[in-house]
Amino acid sequence: MSFLSIDNARKDFGGLRAVNDVSFTLERGEIAGLLGPNGSGKTTLINLISGALPASGGQITLDGVRLSGRRPDVIARAGVARTFQLVRILPSLTLTENVMIPAVFGAKAHWGAAARAVAEQALETVGLSDRAGATAGELTYIDQKRLELARAVAAEPKLLLLDEWLAGLNPTELTEGIELVRSLTRSGITILMVEHILDAVRALCPRVLVMNSGKLIADEETGAALSDPAVIAAYLGESADD
Repeated sequence: MSFLSIDNARKDFGGLRAVNDVSFTLERGEIAGLLGPNGSGKTTLINLISGALPASGGQITLDGVRLSGRRPDVIARAGVARTFQLVRILPSLTLTENVMIPAVFGAKAHWGAAARAVAEQALETVGLSDRAGATAGELTYIDQKRLELARAVAAEPKLLLLDEWLAGLNPTELTEGIELVRSLTRSGITILMVEHILDAVRALCPRVLVMNSGKLIADEETGAALSDPAVIAAYLGESADD
């Protein structure tokens, strides 16, 4: 049995089918890229997996546990965490307080000192331990993104969904971000990442899934996908280096 199984997942918004019978599997510890143009259904699919949106059809299971039809908090307890395209932090709280919340409501439901310890370790993982007592609203953009990742890590997920977490970073920050994501894969977390930065996809993802108009139109080794003229022309622009 595959670790993550997506079986004919579907999402309708009125007459629009945003996710159209998408099926694929991920193995434990795998990292895969989810590519496609804006509006192709990538984030909607992430929302179906995390429970942010209910599926209109199909089934999603993680490690043998059915996720489809469950509330987001139940799915979080099952071991799913995510980041968002727009950073979602609590600006009036300290970094530690921000990260303690998912430690409490994540897969292992820590409390008190245990939640604080998990939060401190997550901040250490993303390089923010020296600012743990700072107010989150004081952070730069890159550090807000680090905090967002720390919040996801503190939930102690089996499956981490990254929705364009690397977007908006300068070249130095991007290099640091790629290494940070790579370090998470070494810990055994399974990662599905929506990403438009192809250098990051090449560096991190041996395999990519490509969506367009709600359908999964490619599922193959990254080099093959990014050199496929049809995929490049239709979904990635004029050149694979764009």
